[in-house]
Amino acid sequence: MTVKPIPEGYTTVTPWIISYDTAGLMSYLTRAFDAVELARVVGDEGRIGHAEMRIGNAVVMMFDSRPGWPRTPAFLRLYVPDADAAHHQAVEAGGTSVTEVTHLYFGDRVGRVRDPFGNLWWIQTRVEDVSPDEMERRLSDPVFAKAMEYVQTADFF
Repeated sequence: MTVKPIPEGYTTVTPWIISYDTAGLMSYLTRAFDAVELARVVGDEGRIGHAEMRIGNAVVMMFDSRPGWPRTPAFLRLYVPDADAAHHQAVEAGGTSVTEVTHLYFGDRVGRVRDPFGNLWWIQTRVEDVSPDEMERRLSDPVFAKAMEYVQTADFF
């Protein structure tokens, strides 16, 4: 049997989230994004030393920060079949909307949600394939320019 260099079920890039409350984060991810817990290792001190959750077709790893570590929010892009529904679900689960779902010039509907632990999720759905020429044209279209300005100027901290 040949060993696969990338384990089954993982992608080339696997994000890590360092959290001050990984158990709480895992609970939120389950409610917000229908995440499924794959692993959880709890140390003697009760801190989570390693956890993994599957969101869609990706694995996200996480662990509790050590006392005294600075907070390190993660910034993650999450492609979903319906950005509007996922954005709503993430807010209902306890997240804060940073930008409402907005149709952007490159063909995605994009909304951002900050989870209760400070991580920022770009929730996106591709709604149209846009050629490079059309993208360039849309950059000067007032509707798309205003949409881009909205998402670029929102204060996400």
